[in-house]
Amino acid sequence: MGFFVALFPLADYLHSYITANYLASPEANFKPIALTPDSSLTGSVYLPLIFKQSEILPLANTFRINVPFFDGDVQFAETGIFWFGKVNSTENYVDVRMGYTNMELYIRLAAFDRRLWYDTTPTPSELTSWDAASLYLDLEGNTGKSPDANNYLFVGQLNWYESRTEYQTAYQGDGSGWVAAPVSFTTVSRYRGDAPNNNVDDRGWALTYRIPFTNLGLDRPPPPGRIWGLSLTLHDRDNATGTLIPAKSWPPAMSPGEPESWGQLAFGLPAYSTPPVTPSGTTVIRHKLNGAIVVDGMVGGSSTCGTGLDFWTEWGEANYAGASQVNIQNQFDVADWPCFSKFYITFPLDAIPPEAEVISATLTLYQFGNAGGGIYGAPSDSLVQAFTIVDGWEENILNWNNAPLASENVSRAWIKPITDPIGYPGVPRTWDVSKAVAEAHMESQSLSIALYSADGDYNSGKYFYSSDQGDWNAEGRPTLQVIWGYP
Repeated sequence: MGFFVALFPLADYLHSYITANYLASPEANFKPIALTPDSSLTGSVYLPLIFKQSEILPLANTFRINVPFFDGDVQFAETGIFWFGKVNSTENYVDVRMGYTNMELYIRLAAFDRRLWYDTTPTPSELTSWDAASLYLDLEGNTGKSPDANNYLFVGQLNWYESRTEYQTAYQGDGSGWVAAPVSFTTVSRYRGDAPNNNVDDRGWALTYRIPFTNLGLDRPPPPGRIWGLSLTLHDRDNATGTLIPAKSWPPAMSPGEPESWGQLAFGLPAYSTPPVTPSGTTVIRHKLNGAIVVDGMVGGSSTCGTGLDFWTEWGEANYAGASQVNIQNQFDVADWPCFSKFYITFPLDAIPPEAEVISATLTLYQFGNAGGGIYGAPSDSLVQAFTIVDGWEENILNWNNAPLASENVSRAWIKPITDPIGYPGVPRTWDVSKAVAEAHMESQSLSIALYSADGDYNSGKYFYSSDQGDWNAEGRPTLQVIWGYP
């Protein structure tokens, strides 16, 4: 974390000051702190705040995406990913991938959408009345009660083969609302299915934004750790008459005109600094080991791409409670979303002494196989990402539509395909989840993690054993190892 020295009467004030001011300006290493009137001290005190920019914690109940940097072209399968929405006959689900380079910010939305409709004679004010997306950015963090000059809104609509010029527009805050702004950016739209603008079921569509930093008034990308406000809204239309369908947003409670209700975009990936404590013990947590109860569950299409399920009425509600084998899978082609799968798992942390500090924590899953072969060729490596989860869930009712949203992407690991027969317990694959465990332990909470990927290949599925493995392969169950010490 970080360390500072302060007199005890100032502790509460410092906590609130750091939260309100340092998070808004993560590039600063020293902040002047004006003392409160009732303090016995006067003047200003300069305290060294020794925080790594990438380690600043998100505010409570805030959704954050840590966006990876690419020195060159954005690598699709290595982008940061998050999601929102539902899959059914009238509601849509969205995977959002993000990355940035020295030149631009990259955002791609892939929407699972049954009926696709776009305007053949679009006007800026009508773009969101069809299948479209609204992207909100706040260059000063998710702060403020109304849009100002640091706030931007970028709207893009689905279309077929026409020029994109008429299917996108930009706005900027003026202190009270949004006004049209000549901010140049590009979008690309694609769809998968029968065809837009008819009453035949499709699979979905995608929209990619590329926003140059120079067009936002910046001469270079933000430094690692800088936080912007971020929000997204997916607009939906399922027929020619435009029957009202509520939009889906991330975060769910966002208000377009209130930046403080948006989520956070953090430039760069998170890190964890080991606290200066001496290792005092190691706790290993696994289902049934020392009486621990570890709960996990899979959502999505499993390893069968949802075979036997109606994709629009059953797939999103499928529950796999008790499954001993799980799949983690994603890909570029939105048409194949019935094959996508996520994995959720919760570890109790009560075996870690309450007063101890987390030095390191490692999540291990045991891989036994993967998708691949056939017409799509040999499988490739997958960068599987780990996400913290704030909301609770129950294994017996967990499904794609009610699974909690990711709070923050905190770790990632390359998972190679398995090409030769293996025995039990499988091949160990590990993620560094020290940051997530430290935060959960500090709040006296269990560790709840989701695992998903931003893969591009068709045969990206990676198969692991779950906590429901029989006792004969107890070692193959997911395992959390925590090394801790005392301050």
